[in-house]
Amino acid sequence: MSVNITAASLAGRVAVVTGASSGIGEACALRLAAAGARVAVVARREQRLAELVTRIEKDGGTALAITADVTDPAAMRIAADRVRSEFGDADLVVNNAGVMLPAPVQELAIDQWQQQIDLNIGGVMNVIAAFTGQLVAAAAERGVADLVNTSSIAAQNIFPGFAVYCGTKAYVTHLSRQLRAELGPNKVRVSALEPGIVGTELQTHVTDAGALEWLAGAKESMEFLDPADIAETVAFLAALPPRVNLQQVTIMPTGQAS
Repeated sequence: MSVNITAASLAGRVAVVTGASSGIGEACALRLAAAGARVAVVARREQRLAELVTRIEKDGGTALAITADVTDPAAMRIAADRVRSEFGDADLVVNNAGVMLPAPVQELAIDQWQQQIDLNIGGVMNVIAAFTGQLVAAAAERGVADLVNTSSIAAQNIFPGFAVYCGTKAYVTHLSRQLRAELGPNKVRVSALEPGIVGTELQTHVTDAGALEWLAGAKESMEFLDPADIAETVAFLAALPPRVNLQQVTIMPTGQAS
């Protein structure tokens, strides 16, 4: 099996990328558009999305900006309707929006716990609820569709102080396995993408002193992944022959042990 991703590899595909205003989501939108997909970018920051669409269109791609919060189920239904109206049914959904707010559990940072649960679990489910029907319909028409859920190596590993974040990502990974079994017979491939440390805005949201110290030390000891590395992996998954589904992909910095 050989996969050579060209400017036309994803021609005709309709992609939706959440959390697209920065980091992994932004990089995925750029890469998928470069491979020929029409891309709907979803996030809360309107100006960032407008700038992203301008970049995509400047490079000859096609993009649609949808300003919405994935934690709002009604907003996700409206977003799905816009995608269908302007591009047709989505056949590639990169379910990427998330947040990381570590703190020792004894600090009882309950508001941060809830924020992570609402976005990393609730937001993921809202996107799935809004777009699963389109994925199934698109797969029936085009022979394949893809749901790529952004999880983390935190789903599989122990990181003291990151318990709630790790728990939410474990949910995403196991959910993806379950959905793959349900949706696979409908030609919808489901993949859980589990990156190690990626250089994104995710770290800028961290307020816990211990976690900040750990992240600073990690940055000195290894080269973090670039968001473009993750985007290239997503493009690879989408370009695979319809018979091939990588259910779980772990991508790590070479210098990261676990």
